[in-house]
Amino acid sequence: MYYGARGIVGLVKPTYRPGSMESFIKLMPEGVGFIPFHVGVRVGNEQEFQEALAIAEKKVAKLAELGVDVVMIMGAPPAMVRGHGADKEIADQLTKKYGVPVLTATMAQVDAFQALGIKKLVGITYFKDDLNVKFAKFLEDGGFKVAAMKGLDVPFKDAGKIPPEEIYSFAKKVFIDHGPVDGIYMLGAGWHNLPVIELLEKDLKTTVVSSIPAQVWATQKQLHLREPVQGYGRLLAEMP
Repeated sequence: MYYGARGIVGLVKPTYRPGSMESFIKLMPEGVGFIPFHVGVRVGNEQEFQEALAIAEKKVAKLAELGVDVVMIMGAPPAMVRGHGADKEIADQLTKKYGVPVLTATMAQVDAFQALGIKKLVGITYFKDDLNVKFAKFLEDGGFKVAAMKGLDVPFKDAGKIPPEEIYSFAKKVFIDHGPVDGIYMLGAGWHNLPVIELLEKDLKTTVVSSIPAQVWATQKQLHLREPVQGYGRLLAEMP
């Protein structure tokens, strides 16, 4: 089956960091095509995130011109720092303006919480506490209870180098210290957390929502595809 036969996805990725784009493509069904663009976030601070969505709009315009079937604006922080509701508003505006469905990482993740019945959660990130407070507020304003939103202390540029076992231990500790909750939210697509999702779900008898699987699930839904993927947690295995 040729690439694009089952839909063409425009991806707008915040950073140039390798990892998340490759993971997204790997988890999508055969026969889907991809056109990637990057915003160029480097430092990972609030100012950069505030500016990122304006740059993303230019990329959406270009992707619409190229004839994609859906655009996924990857990366939750740029929408989260603007506060609850901003993501939906921006996606609706862009969809209307460019005539192509636009999804955001945050919308995908919030939909995933709802589909999996997660009302109270703990979050783990690789961001500093000033941003973690904003991320928690974004979710709480959307009706979720956030028992904790904790960041691993690591330079932003090195998030992709965090060993998966360190992510596993950190998630487990935050879950146990702040439970009981319905699930764990792993915020950010810059770290290599795919290998530990299923392990955490099994060991802690919980549900894990992570950035890339949530975006894959939402994109499949938008393209009317249903190809479950095993090994990366309930969301992709069950495709609720």
